[in-house]
Amino acid sequence: MSTHIGANPGEIAERVLMPGDPLRAKWIAETYLEDARCYSTVRGMLGFTGRWSGTEVSVQGSGMGMPSASIYAHELINDYGVTSLIRVGSCGALTEDLRLRDVIAANGSSTDSNMNRVRFDGLVDYAPVADFGLLRTSVEVAERRGIAMRVGPVLAADAFYTDRPDLYDTLADYGVLAVEMESAALYTIAARFRARALTLLTVSDHLKTGEKTSAQEREQTFSQMVEIALDTIVA
Repeated sequence: MSTHIGANPGEIAERVLMPGDPLRAKWIAETYLEDARCYSTVRGMLGFTGRWSGTEVSVQGSGMGMPSASIYAHELINDYGVTSLIRVGSCGALTEDLRLRDVIAANGSSTDSNMNRVRFDGLVDYAPVADFGLLRTSVEVAERRGIAMRVGPVLAADAFYTDRPDLYDTLADYGVLAVEMESAALYTIAARFRARALTLLTVSDHLKTGEKTSAQEREQTFSQMVEIALDTIVA
């Protein structure tokens, strides 16, 4: 039993989906997994294990932001032997050619966080990237399901509210598709401890048009992303 996850040994599968919202974890488990059982309610950060296509899969909430996501990724890998993690989250689109509910696979993650600069003593701007095997499989799964998934870099931001929205325009000029808050930490932790990680995102807000989904929609209706993630992680 780790510090922040109240699961016993063997209760968490080697393959884990990581939504930020614990209620999204509950929705995924109840909607998609066979024989889903809750293994943790510590701090309200729900975790479940069940089966998808005959393979054990867990779904663990990670909270918002890189500090929280880092804790759960670290403990899942080091205390429970998790080998594959797919973040299933929401994001804000930065480019006008993206629409609400579009699905993105983040092949890399820029960040304004100092977490990795501290990790490398300020000497290196480490570039966190997705596991290529998971990324390739997710593209194949999306094509098979007829889902037009975009692949490209995202920004993992420390702050949800920013005083410099102009920087988002500059990032879009350099090909960054969207902003979220966890991917850089997940990719870094997974690389450090030799696990595989991928971030799949659904556009919940559009920073150019001002469009947005409701809290309930973000919790319960991002089905295309979840189905791609499940098929990818058991492949």
